[in-house]
Amino acid sequence: MEKLASKLAGIKTVAIAGHVRPDGDCVGSCMGLYLYLKENEPDIKCDVYLETVKEGFSYIKNLEEAKQEYDSQAEYDLLILLDVSSPDRIGVAGEALKTAKKTICLDHHISNHGFADENLIEPEMSSASELLFHLLEEEKITKDVAEAIYTGIASDTGVFKYSCTSPETMRVVAKLMEKGIDFSSIIDQSFYEKSYVQNQILGRCLMESIQVLDKKCIIGCLRKRDLDFYGVGPKELDGIVEQLRLTRGVEVAVFIYETKTQEFKVSLRSKSKVDVNKIASYFSGGGHVRAAGCTMQGSIYDVMNNLLKQIEKEIKEKMQ
Repeated sequence: MEKLASKLAGIKTVAIAGHVRPDGDCVGSCMGLYLYLKENEPDIKCDVYLETVKEGFSYIKNLEEAKQEYDSQAEYDLLILLDVSSPDRIGVAGEALKTAKKTICLDHHISNHGFADENLIEPEMSSASELLFHLLEEEKITKDVAEAIYTGIASDTGVFKYSCTSPETMRVVAKLMEKGIDFSSIIDQSFYEKSYVQNQILGRCLMESIQVLDKKCIIGCLRKRDLDFYGVGPKELDGIVEQLRLTRGVEVAVFIYETKTQEFKVSLRSKSKVDVNKIASYFSGGGHVRAAGCTMQGSIYDVMNNLLKQIEKEIKEKMQ
């Protein structure tokens, strides 16, 4: 695989950006690349753009330097997008897709059909962070860069238990561990640790969840009024759909939360058989075979009924 250095010839300014509502892989890959360029390409002016991330990622070096607002006056020779599956999923720096002289997208989503000038899409890889590792020169990866990349891989593999975890993934992780990272602490802070309020909202969602389709599907839902009552936003909702997925006998887990009136964000997970990317793609979303999402409009009842029609079809097809 060609190294990233070959794509930086003549480049003086770089913007790095991830997707809306950045998760661990998005944050880890964006910050990993940002730190790597700052340490190894001092002649390149580099900016990283990320929406506000959860407190659990605060151990990542220089995270406070990530910009939450795009500088419309900025001119970039190169825009590098990480973990972004489509143009409408770009977070803060969407404008740069049109204004940057060159664009590169590094991604692993099967639903990404390529929208940048150059697209490095590897659906077989666990994460954008794993892909990034292969594009960097290993001997130049410092402990700080390794911590960020490890964060992304651990996040998108569900701490190495999802089916996207390959032997090569674990070989990459071993090399990152050799850089001296505190891997146990990283997992606790970025993946498992929750605030008291997050535990409350998780409990509320689990308590009010329902099982349908012969208990092969579980649905948890939070309305906007629930989020307002607990004072939480999207970044505090990490882990809810995964906890639903762990319910015994369930093949498909669905977590729905209201973003505004008549609009809902849907997260889908499956255990072993159902392709939830196919379901999400039907509703103009996407993702991976075992983890995907979409945004839907209508009442909560419309959203649930429309989803269940597609989920039931997939369960019948894949689980007979």
